[in-house]
Amino acid sequence: MTHTSDGTRIHPAARMYAEELRAGLLDRREFLVRTTALGVSVPAAYAFGGLGSPAEAATPMQQGGTLRIQQEVRALKDPRTFDWTQISNFTRGWLEYMVEYNRDGSLRGMLLESWEANDDATEYTLNVRKGVTWNTGEAFTSADVVRMIAYWCDRSVEGNSMAARMAPLIDAETNKLMAGAVTAVDDHTVRIVLPISDITIIAGMADYPAAVVHSSHDPAAMLTNPIGTGPYLPESLEVGKKGVLVRNVDHQWWGASANGIGGAALDRIEFLDYGTDPAAWIAAIEADEVDMLYQNVNEFIAIGDAIGLEKSEVVTGATVVIRFNQQTLVDGTAIYADPKLREILVKAVDNGICLELGYAGLGTVAENHHVAPVHPEYADIGPAPYAPRDAAARLEEIGMAAFEHELVSLDDGFTKNTADAAAAQLRDAGIKVRRRVLPGSTFWNDWAKYPFSTTEWNHRPLGVQVLALAYRTGEAWNESGYSNPDFDIRLNAALSIADAEARRTVMAEIETILRGDWVIIQPYWRSLYRHFRPGVLGADMHPSFEIHLYKLGFAA
Repeated sequence: MTHTSDGTRIHPAARMYAEELRAGLLDRREFLVRTTALGVSVPAAYAFGGLGSPAEAATPMQQGGTLRIQQEVRALKDPRTFDWTQISNFTRGWLEYMVEYNRDGSLRGMLLESWEANDDATEYTLNVRKGVTWNTGEAFTSADVVRMIAYWCDRSVEGNSMAARMAPLIDAETNKLMAGAVTAVDDHTVRIVLPISDITIIAGMADYPAAVVHSSHDPAAMLTNPIGTGPYLPESLEVGKKGVLVRNVDHQWWGASANGIGGAALDRIEFLDYGTDPAAWIAAIEADEVDMLYQNVNEFIAIGDAIGLEKSEVVTGATVVIRFNQQTLVDGTAIYADPKLREILVKAVDNGICLELGYAGLGTVAENHHVAPVHPEYADIGPAPYAPRDAAARLEEIGMAAFEHELVSLDDGFTKNTADAAAAQLRDAGIKVRRRVLPGSTFWNDWAKYPFSTTEWNHRPLGVQVLALAYRTGEAWNESGYSNPDFDIRLNAALSIADAEARRTVMAEIETILRGDWVIIQPYWRSLYRHFRPGVLGADMHPSFEIHLYKLGFAA
């Protein structure tokens, strides 16, 4: 290990990352996510990389007040099965996270104060923050951390996507946490010992299904018995209408006195559901019914600018995926299990047209492998193949010329528009396609099961995280039903490589396999936008749509 001038321990890989940053081979975001994931504190990472100091809020914030947020209000469920950021944004009032992923790409300790990784990322030491209490008055200790990791590692729980993030810690025979892999050294220290290297463990703890729950947690009683460590409590939740959080006046929130945290200035936070039509979102903020939007899209971004709202933008790995479920049956047959059929459909769609028509050109064209240029290990393998001319003839060859495909999407702005653009191109190529557009209340229930559909995917700090969640065999979020042992082997190898250049070499192979198996049409990477009223603080757009409630408030 090496050290910064203030004595902070620096992982050996961080020196290499700093050299790559200075040579222009890494940008700020890549450098920060890599170094902080290995245990370098955010201030130390900034100093070691010559980036100055982390930005601090310069505007004084008033105490109290009610902030109104436009956002879909969805039903609660067991946090490890959360499948939409909107659910977690509401529960963040009382359910907090061990680690926080921030706009600049850094990973900051929350319920964990810090962590360290050994040289090959096979052992992690987690330092539990002292002074944290549950709103029951009990201390938050290392026993809670060990219990949470075991909770995340339970593969028997349907829809538990956290198991994918903790995969190296899971016993293949029991589908639960391996005995002895995670131990409490003392009340504020936890040691994780992995059978293989894994650079994503800490980043996985920051993802939105990783909300930390009490030992008495009951998913059915999250509203009636809201035990957590956060500064707010749920007052009410009406699915599809309104959710309200209020300050927990009986709980001394740990963050108020923690160095570098602070905040939680508001007395009340209201989430108001205006559906999936962006025109309704703009109308609501223009009519002074809300103070900030969850996001803004397409032509409504210019409207938000024109009416004098503040705008926050971030370039991300957020995307839309048009995928075929290779296991879902259509009239008794898994028709999309045929790679020849998938190839014909994928090659008939021009991703650039989908970006222009689906998202008003507000992003960059993607390459059908779900690893973004903003990801540290992204490998440029060239543009996605586009060859629509012989589609009809090739369909005839495989006996699928008469089949009518049904492309399903949500009824919101950009996913609907993107699916419309893809369907139009398929029809232009002589492929029969009909569209089915569903309201959110219907679409979200079966989002992973449709034979042919369009899904919005959030940004993750590392490309290997996304691939492990979405395409590794048997994972809860593998909505394409994809299974390729060669892909799995190479992905698992990439997860263990701390050296970014070495990981990029393997990633080129992984991207090539995924694209060559014609798994998805993944047309573009989104720039994300949020509008809010002047004077609202802490509302900047997050790469993963997270709203860190304790940061919100009004200018004094």
